[in-house]
Formats: sequence, structure tokens, C-alpha cells
Amino acid sequence: MSMHLSAAAAGFLLLAGIGAAAAQDVVIEPQQETIVREYVKKQPLASVQLPGVELNVGSTVPDTVELHEVPDVKYRYVVVDNQTVLVDPGTRRIVKVIQ
Repeated sequence: MSMHLSAAAAGFLLLAGIGAAAAQDVVIEPQQETIVREYVKKQPLASVQLPGVELNVGSTVPDTVELHEVPDVKYRYVVVDNQTVLVDPGTRRIVKVIQ
């Protein structure tokens, strides 16, 4: 019986580890964040409203929202509620909200 519990515990820990890895935040290097901040200052965009979308890492930005490029940064950005939001263009998931 203890062998069965150990296998179940090991399986649970494995699944928990996979979930934790998938939920990890994307790390934006400070240098990239500085590049984005300076670019956004020089290329100001009108802030958009996204009713029903929470500005949290992992939230998805609707397809109707235009994402803008920043040179030398793989993520795109949009300004929502006067906050710069970095978005993964492939998944349209928010990876960073820059205050």
C-alpha cells in the first residue's frame, strides 16, 4: 500500500511541477524594459480601453487590438488604460505590464 501512495505522490509532484513551470512569468530583462519605455515615450500611442480584460500577466488581448513592434524586442506592445502592456504576438498573452 505504501508503494501505491508513493507512486501517487510522485505523480502528483510531477504534475504540480509541470503546472508551476507553465505558470512562470516571462522574465523581461531590465535592458529590454528600458528599450520599451524609451521607445513608447518617443512613439506615443493613444490608450485603448479593454472592457472585461484584466491587465494581468497571462491574460489574453483580443484579436481586434493592434499590437505594435519595438525594434530589437520580440514582444509587441499596446497602451491600455495609460499603461504599456507587452504581449507575446504568437499567443496574444500579456507577458508584462509596465507601470
